[in-house]
Amino acid sequence: MASKIHMGDMPELMEYILNNLNNEICSLYSCALVSRHWCKMAVPILWQDPFSSDRSPLFISKYFSSLGEDDKFILKECLKERGINEECSNTLFDYARFLKVLDIRSLESKVRKWIRITFKLIGSKLFYETDMYYIINLLFKLFIESGATLHKLVLEFSQSFELRPEIFYILGENKQFFSRIQHLSLDIIYNNNIESATTLLRTLAKSTTKINTIELNYFDSDYEPHIFHALIHIIKSQEQLRLFSIDGDDSMEFYGVISALESQKNSLQEVRLDNCYFSAEFEVFNNCKDLETLHMRYCSMKPLKLLDYKVSTLEVIESEIDTQSMALIFEKSGIFLQRLKLELDEEFQNKQLLLEALKSFCPNITYLSIQDIGFSPQLVELIGNLQKLKFLSLWCDIINVNDIPEERFNHCNAPLKKILIYRLNNERISKALVEFCMRNKALNCVGVYKYFDLDDNTRKEVEPYVELVPYEYIVVD
Repeated sequence: MASKIHMGDMPELMEYILNNLNNEICSLYSCALVSRHWCKMAVPILWQDPFSSDRSPLFISKYFSSLGEDDKFILKECLKERGINEECSNTLFDYARFLKVLDIRSLESKVRKWIRITFKLIGSKLFYETDMYYIINLLFKLFIESGATLHKLVLEFSQSFELRPEIFYILGENKQFFSRIQHLSLDIIYNNNIESATTLLRTLAKSTTKINTIELNYFDSDYEPHIFHALIHIIKSQEQLRLFSIDGDDSMEFYGVISALESQKNSLQEVRLDNCYFSAEFEVFNNCKDLETLHMRYCSMKPLKLLDYKVSTLEVIESEIDTQSMALIFEKSGIFLQRLKLELDEEFQNKQLLLEALKSFCPNITYLSIQDIGFSPQLVELIGNLQKLKFLSLWCDIINVNDIPEERFNHCNAPLKKILIYRLNNERISKALVEFCMRNKALNCVGVYKYFDLDDNTRKEVEPYVELVPYEYIVVD
């Protein structure tokens, strides 16, 4: 078996192994030196996402060997004017065609560093920027014409960045470049980039139907209308969009972008909403019957109450939502809800009513994280009733835990494996934890946020039964 792998007779297995090393640059380089067969499999992985890695930017020079003769001549003359005599030496591989991930901001950053090292410019900034964007456009053209097919595209431009018109023409002639994109991220667009961004988005909509993840990491309601039209076109043209994420930047109007997700109601599985003011557009998610995961961070859902979400994973962070709407989500989700994270703001009313709703409708929770909801008899009773709970995070100070009858702790038989707790500074809590460990052998560690505040007596009492660790050591898969 080992000899077959070494000789490359099991390429599918080897490719799977090497792909799991995609972030281990040194390991991949070592694999590339084992044999010719290993080299042929490792090199494409090394070069599928070079601009996001920590490697030195000097690798950029290797791309130049794949340039056409005209581009090589122009580049050589450009370098000569800067006092640099660099030959475009031949390489074993056409590295440009291996590109799978293109983050334009990372590309720009790497080129900037390459110029600093290679050119060692002391001249004006304008002169420097001119060189940088010439190199970026040159690389962009090379990637498109080399036959590369992207899987992930991150669009984010600096204020002064600009793609040349010929790039868009070449994209139209080489549609394979965008045809297999699965992940699209769109970040901030400055006014001078509106035209370039719009053209790229329109080209995307015409070139691919395979995008399954769209992330709008910065949504500005003041964008030009054709940006919204291009986004809507992309959303509607996809066959199987599964994840949609948007940071609304406190926007109250989304100009049909959210409504366009109606076209994806049969495939959408996960929605992430940040800094959004809900409007009637958001009722579209009621129609997404396969929606499994919903994240809401710093959103305002008032006065919207027409929610019919049924999800298995729910995260609500510092969002304005009335108790009735939240309880309705719990009721609709019912036995399907398995993972829940709640961080409610101080103004949220009737927190105890939420606990009652959870207890009544959601018995199958396996992951529960609660912050700033207050340690209370209702909370302890809820935890005790969750018979499938494996992970518990309580981000609340339990100074006043003495107000809770001690016997309530003795009825918790949840099969907990990991616990995160804000502070372990109470004798009653320590005693209850020890008793729980004696009843339930599944618990293997407790993460404590105020870990360095633990006194010696607490450690001596608890640690014979369960390991106490700093909270950041706890990993939940």
